[in-house]
Amino acid sequence: MPTRRLAPAALALALALTVPLLAAAGDALPLTKVAPASPATARFAELAGDVRQADGHAYDVRDHTGRTMDTAEITQTPDGTYLAVYHSTLPDGRFHAAVATSTDLRTWTRRHDFGPGTSQASLVPNGRGGYVLAYEKDPDNHIAVRGYPDLDALLTGEADRAFDAPRTLSRCAEGTPDVTAVDGDTIELTGHYQESCGTDRQLRARLRDFTTWRAEPDDRLDRAVAAWGTAGNIGDRTRVALGGEPIVLIEGQHRRDDFGSWRTYAYDPVTGRADRLTPRTHGGSEALANPSATVLTTPEGRPALLVSLFVPREGAAHGEAGQLVYWREL
Repeated sequence: MPTRRLAPAALALALALTVPLLAAAGDALPLTKVAPASPATARFAELAGDVRQADGHAYDVRDHTGRTMDTAEITQTPDGTYLAVYHSTLPDGRFHAAVATSTDLRTWTRRHDFGPGTSQASLVPNGRGGYVLAYEKDPDNHIAVRGYPDLDALLTGEADRAFDAPRTLSRCAEGTPDVTAVDGDTIELTGHYQESCGTDRQLRARLRDFTTWRAEPDDRLDRAVAAWGTAGNIGDRTRVALGGEPIVLIEGQHRRDDFGSWRTYAYDPVTGRADRLTPRTHGGSEALANPSATVLTTPEGRPALLVSLFVPREGAAHGEAGQLVYWREL
């Protein structure tokens, strides 16, 4: 098999990437320079590292009624329509997850509200013309999974399969699901659990036939993010493939209860290492959370990597708080 070589820009980036040598509560960049966790994490950092160089972007993304589209995950239907699942905090004081459609990645029309107490939604096609949706459900924060036979059913909220997962790793909270694979009647997910009812840590789970659930801690992923001095929660994550190589984008909170200390990482599941990502925004926002990404076709018909990040107001530059979406052509 021929040896893989990084492109010049990616190689330069690799020489600048660093490993963590910080105290648990620190947030300065480390000093020791090493190669990136993988060619795919280096490529992602190259593509997603500067919003100012993006081929398209939008800050504080909202749907057509003005609802915020917090923690939006975006995918594309076979006919080119863009789908986003997201949540908003409404006057009832509850999170409401919803699904919206778009043709330009900037203007979004909400199609269905999944009800109070739903948040952190993740959506994937099931390979049979339908969709699998997972979200965190409260009260008694837990992971809920819904199956939809087709797009129309999703957009009207008419699920034909449903499962609410029992909490088996924490008596207090499990949530922020990400659906990573659907193979027939088997659904693979990741999520978080509140360890000892205190700090969020990672889990992976499998649901069979919407009846049988098994979850276990993902200590390896936790260790990779904690190595960067993450003393707070390790929370939302999503999987994306670049050049056929999977990476996991994940958020880590350097100081517990400090929303301005959320940072984002790219984890390589093969090496078990994570790279710190430091995307530059136009105003220099520091806190970036709830990362997700996908490869799609732009409104102009070109392949691109789309990145979605939540910018907490505690670490946001003027005008940049809220949901950030941007994309770079491949």
